[in-house]
Amino acid sequence: MNNPAIFRISPLDNVAIATDIGGIKIGDLVAAGIVATEHIPMAHKIALINFKTGDAIVRYGYKIGTAICDIPMGSWIQEHMLETPEAPALDEIKYSKSIPKQVEKLEGFRFEGYRNEDGSVGTKNILGISMSVHCVAGFANHIITRIKNQLLPLYPNVDDVIALNHTYGCGIAINAPAAIIPIRTIHNLARNPNLGGEILVLALGCEKLRPETIAGEEAESDILYMQDESLTGFEEMMQAALQMAERHLKKLNARKRETCDVSDLIVGMQCGGSDAFSGISGNPVAGFAADLIVRAGGTVLFSEVTEVRDAVEQLVARTADEEVAEKLINEMKWYDAYLDKGNADRAANTTPGNKKGGLSNIVEKALGSVVKSGTMPIVDVVSPGDRIKKKGLQFVATPASDFVCGTLQLAAGMNVHVFITGRGTPYGLAMVPVIKISSNTKLASRWHDLIDFDAGPVATGEKTISAMGWELFHLILDIASGKKKVATDVLGLYNELALFNPGPLT
Repeated sequence: MNNPAIFRISPLDNVAIATDIGGIKIGDLVAAGIVATEHIPMAHKIALINFKTGDAIVRYGYKIGTAICDIPMGSWIQEHMLETPEAPALDEIKYSKSIPKQVEKLEGFRFEGYRNEDGSVGTKNILGISMSVHCVAGFANHIITRIKNQLLPLYPNVDDVIALNHTYGCGIAINAPAAIIPIRTIHNLARNPNLGGEILVLALGCEKLRPETIAGEEAESDILYMQDESLTGFEEMMQAALQMAERHLKKLNARKRETCDVSDLIVGMQCGGSDAFSGISGNPVAGFAADLIVRAGGTVLFSEVTEVRDAVEQLVARTADEEVAEKLINEMKWYDAYLDKGNADRAANTTPGNKKGGLSNIVEKALGSVVKSGTMPIVDVVSPGDRIKKKGLQFVATPASDFVCGTLQLAAGMNVHVFITGRGTPYGLAMVPVIKISSNTKLASRWHDLIDFDAGPVATGEKTISAMGWELFHLILDIASGKKKVATDVLGLYNELALFNPGPLT
């Protein structure tokens, strides 16, 4: 039924998405016997049947809601016309061993990266300055400015120097169960492959989060305490920090890119500012590229608990074994309880921008969101703040907040980020290249210098998902190799890191 004016995902769907920039006009014939009875904006849904109150509204082949009123064929289906289904009951989801999907391995694909002593590979060569407490954030920012002005020009092979800022470390219940999440996040951020294993930690001295926890015993000499009584005055502290930084810069500057296998890539998939096109174009294209990376031996991370919660049955069916299925369900249960304590639920995820972009509720959003994970088996589930331990497709349990999700994927070990958007966002991370994908060409044209890849031609039928998936795969390799720069790096648009801190403050 798809034509240039509408797009329907599944033959079971009784709604379709308006694809033209101007939307669907009153009187437009969108399919045999279906005439638009009102103007329907781009990315919004048109009724393909006459709905009666209580009828299921189906998109992606799944029920996304129940009609709470009669909706004539050809009408614009809006958020207030449907009731959101209950989330799947986690205790009723059972793992069933499936026959593994037989796929051909991809061989012969390489990229140029920075190999680290621990075997990981960076796609950037960055000096990172971590910290044990927010008190020293101003000091860190001052050091960064001095390093960029005085030292960095002397070390041309070093891409950048960044501060791993956060608002943690003091006034915290350090032994509370949930405190482990921000603590291990800070520790693992310093171990990201793009920082080259050169750990420099700034500390105050009296904080509860001990800097030794971040650096590890092997890097104790790389900790600078501002309260160190051997240092007199701010300038002495600054000079001590600059001397430490220069030692690391010398080591980083000696590094060279070398040919690495795709198995060394750890690509994080995320979406933000989603619209109804995201599940048609941007996410399926990213999912196809994700499959290629996994087939080539690499690692793909996907996340955002509330954005997979309503499609969790699909994900459990793809888990590699019963242990992984149980871990996935347990992460969902933990987050359900976390939201319940705050008198919230997963429906709060859907933003005003999502709805303006045609997404009626969290169920519709979730069904489109999971597509960016591709189709490969899920080999592991990583708790928030933890580091990956395997290769292949993995679910990293994070909130859906762009900044928190990105921070936790960095802690997991991500060295390239793929970010899909339909509404547009300037989101960027300094630690990794962020490849920004637009789900529609209207956004890509308007944000021509902020978007790296336009998946919109899939929605209009000009290109196939597979063709664009291969294009994205090659772009990922070029960007990981430093052959091309993403827009956020060209423009220097970077967000601060944002910890997920469900633990109490004291």
